[in-house]
Amino acid sequence: MRIFFTDLDNTLIYSYKRDIGDAKRCVEVYQGREISFMTEKAHRLLKKIRKRALIIPVTTRTVEQYNRIDLGIGAPAYALACNGGVLLADGREDAPWFLESQQLVAGCTGHLAFAKELMQKDNNRCFEVRDIRGLFLFTKSENPIESAEYLRASLDKGLVDVFCNGLKVYVVPKALNKGMAVKRFCKRVSPGAVVAAGDSAFDVPMVKEADAGIVPEGIFKMVEGCGKVTYVPEGQLFSDKLLEKVNDVLAEGI
Repeated sequence: MRIFFTDLDNTLIYSYKRDIGDAKRCVEVYQGREISFMTEKAHRLLKKIRKRALIIPVTTRTVEQYNRIDLGIGAPAYALACNGGVLLADGREDAPWFLESQQLVAGCTGHLAFAKELMQKDNNRCFEVRDIRGLFLFTKSENPIESAEYLRASLDKGLVDVFCNGLKVYVVPKALNKGMAVKRFCKRVSPGAVVAAGDSAFDVPMVKEADAGIVPEGIFKMVEGCGKVTYVPEGQLFSDKLLEKVNDVLAEGI
């Protein structure tokens, strides 16, 4: 069995705010509004890939947010939500997996509480601070880069990572990353080969764990020197090009 671990937002799907052309399909509806789309080309390629590999979405989205997504290829047998902290198997949460995730972040509980206090005091914050099931923290900032620097100056870099993605700012225990999620899942199923793709710093640990990985050129420097990782050049729509690469890799028999 081969597995394709893939991020969702800005990897396979895009917000309605992003122009991805007219040949697209809605993949997410929220409060009656169509808010996320994927290209028709990406949809066709994804259907081909599904015949060759097990597709597993790996996302920072909560379970509720993930469940709004319909890629139009049938529900994935597995998905990893909350940055890998929650495993969904046929749509149901795997309780032992979540318990293990809680154990992995147990040493950061106090530090996350401290981080929450810092985030609440941040003058740039423009959204509530959310504790995602005791696993990590999230908010939004009018100046996310400045907010991230403010947090990094006070937090223990050995315990947590600080990420910003658009306006969003996250504080995440180092033990709770997508690479660790891939390791944990592969221990369960012993796959023949692993392909992974993602567009942000969240995805770097996952891509590094794969036998073949794809990232956009903008973050390739984070994985440079890792020979198994290739990139999609700037100016090309990441979803379509990465799925072409994944389809080719699988067809060649990785």
